[in-house]
Amino acid sequence: MDPVLLARIQFAVTIGFHYIFPPITIGMTALISIFLGLHLKTDDKLYEKIAQFWISIFVVIFSVGVATGIVMEFQFGTNWEKYSRFVGDIFGAPLAAEGIFAFFLESTFLGVLVFGKERVSKRTYFISSLMVMIGSTLSAFWIIAANSWQQTPAGYAIVNGRAELTDFFAAIFNASTIPRFTHAVVGGWVAGGFFIAGLSAYFLYKKQHIIFAKKSIKIALIFTLVTSILQIELGHIHAVQVTHTQPEKMATFEALYETTTHAPMVIMGIPNVEEQTVDYEISIPSLLSIMIDFDPNFEVKGLNEFKKEDLPPMMIPFFSYRVMVGLGFYFMMIALIGVILSWKDKIAETRWFLWLLIVTIPLPIIANEMGWIAAEVGRQPWVVYHELRTADAISTVVSAGEILFSLILFSALYIVLFGLFVFLVSKKMKKGPEAAQGGY
Repeated sequence: MDPVLLARIQFAVTIGFHYIFPPITIGMTALISIFLGLHLKTDDKLYEKIAQFWISIFVVIFSVGVATGIVMEFQFGTNWEKYSRFVGDIFGAPLAAEGIFAFFLESTFLGVLVFGKERVSKRTYFISSLMVMIGSTLSAFWIIAANSWQQTPAGYAIVNGRAELTDFFAAIFNASTIPRFTHAVVGGWVAGGFFIAGLSAYFLYKKQHIIFAKKSIKIALIFTLVTSILQIELGHIHAVQVTHTQPEKMATFEALYETTTHAPMVIMGIPNVEEQTVDYEISIPSLLSIMIDFDPNFEVKGLNEFKKEDLPPMMIPFFSYRVMVGLGFYFMMIALIGVILSWKDKIAETRWFLWLLIVTIPLPIIANEMGWIAAEVGRQPWVVYHELRTADAISTVVSAGEILFSLILFSALYIVLFGLFVFLVSKKMKKGPEAAQGGY
């Protein structure tokens, strides 16, 4: 058994499971703030009822997300000792900031949302929801800034085999931080929006809590339409950044082997690594060059420009990238249809669309996961781009058998946690919005 492969699989399992929950919470906090803002403005009790119900479900998702995040961080000191030593001086500040400035902000004001409804004014309650939203967004920023440093390291010097911080702001605001942060946060908005829209659709499908669900789904669908459109442009901006800062990653996404102008954008196909072609290729000529620089003559670097040992694997980034992009356009179309149906007041009777919204609930999470897989596998063989290889980052004192045992243990634990998550959310759905008015 290869300990490097096992350690990578274990980290992928733990972070992949954890990453189910933060995008939903980021999106839900934004919508909860919108509902409470509308209640503050209109004094309509329905908006308060909607907010209270989604807060009760948010608490479940937030709790499971915190539990899974703690497990993930322990791996740095066990399986990835050399990596931790290399990046410790860089990662200390953003991870500490995430805990002190973001997590405490989010959890403190979440306490106000859960326990303070009858103890504070409506304005203070609304401001508390904004603080929870800001805290969850800041948490995402610090974590993504740290991860982005691995993609495009800056503001450091190598001293005695370690990366030492020389410029805090250059390290935090490296070339990929803002494109990745905005792309990830808006991806969370889409996920949270479809989560609320899908569960609201379930009520309508079952002909339960009709007035509640129609108002909730209308606002959620408008929110997802705006954020889905925004996400397409942010994805484009991020792709431009990747092309300039990690050209071999973009070449892998497009299975582009030869450096060329008029580079095509591959819509679908199967990469043939041996022949350096794409079988069954469906592509649009020159579109990749145009998308990157608005010029068909823009030259895009191909994989043959780089050493073979410095290239990522082909299949996983190629297909995960396409799943992410394809789902992004799907979300935009579904949200548009939903807004039109809601505007015409026909959404409650359009049962096929309600069913489609229910089925769509997990798809934004899959899109977020596929984006993460494309970014991380596309960075290989580097754990820190052009500085530290993944194979050189693993601990030497942890055996393959120990990693395998903990992988099995964590996987079993996550299955139980996911079952608990589904059970608790299902229980709250069965009780309905009225139950949330009486507490959590």
